Amino acid sequence: MGRFLHTFSAPHVQAVGSSTGAAQYVEQIKRAASTAVGAAVKGLRAVRVGYGTGKCDVNVNRDVLTADGWWLGTGEAGPSDKSGGVTRFDDLDGNPIAVLMNYSVQSSVMMESVMANGDLPVTADLAGAAVQHIEKQYDAAVGFFLVGSCGDQSPAFRSKRYTIDKGKDWPQVDAQEAGWLLLAVQGERLGTEVVRVSETIKATSGGARSPLRLVTDSVTVNTMTPGHPTRPTTTYDFTPNGTADVPIWVLRVGDGVFVGVAPELSTDTALSIKKHSPFPHTAVLSMIEGGSKNMAEARSYARITYEAMDSSYAQGSAETVAAKIGDMLDALRG
Repeated sequence: MGRFLHTFSAPHVQAVGSSTGAAQYVEQIKRAASTAVGAAVKGLRAVRVGYGTGKCDVNVNRDVLTADGWWLGTGEAGPSDKSGGVTRFDDLDGNPIAVLMNYSVQSSVMMESVMANGDLPVTADLAGAAVQHIEKQYDAAVGFFLVGSCGDQSPAFRSKRYTIDKGKDWPQVDAQEAGWLLLAVQGERLGTEVVRVSETIKATSGGARSPLRLVTDSVTVNTMTPGHPTRPTTTYDFTPNGTADVPIWVLRVGDGVFVGVAPELSTDTALSIKKHSPFPHTAVLSMIEGGSKNMAEARSYARITYEAMDSSYAQGSAETVAAKIGDMLDALRG
């Protein structure tokens, strides 16, 4: 079974009500997570770790200019990080036991797509399809998807999507059942690249001399009330009305480091963190500990994008968080 962090093509458990079906769904997730953690603890063993980086074009910037302002679509000209970080853990005999991928995309190929019979699919989506491909290549290894800077990114091809016509109107279309092929092909493509990179990795770092350290901290940022946008606009009030602490998790494993925050970061923020990181391998993770919606960068506020309007964080928050992460990475490396 594929292991992944977050899918947009399933109920969001933090938003479920008190209905019997929703409660059962949450309980199943809790039981599965508890079982997985218990099995992991029982199966602890010595490992070696190695890192690599690939490139895969299955994501795209989702900000597009319409006649009514910036909205969701296929923004080919916008920034998009096509790199994919791969971490491989081997046992002491050199056999892979886990392959982790860090890629900047939402798992939302089938999000809100309605089947011909009126059903909404529940699926692990792009992350699950990619991990499934990886685990078929490594029978004894676990695959895991670590969500990267997904705030302004979506799969290159989605089943239900906005299209922009010559008048810059923004109608929505749905491929319905045909969307499953879009999901399979993109998941296979991403999984294939991860396996290719994994096969080039020499897992040599490990043992008692290999640094393993978790550091946590937080930084205070300004907040605002999210607008829950349903359409583009050219005017919006981004006035801050409070403050909040943003927790930050940094895990060092040998020569690599995993940086995680709850908000969905945008591409420019993650690229800045990677650029200034003193570590040769830096994975930037969004939606840690349940997620807390978007944390847009300055350009999004200037354009009044979906990410900026949907955020509970005021302008400048992303830059403040990136600077704090930089300080933490410098201290950890030293």
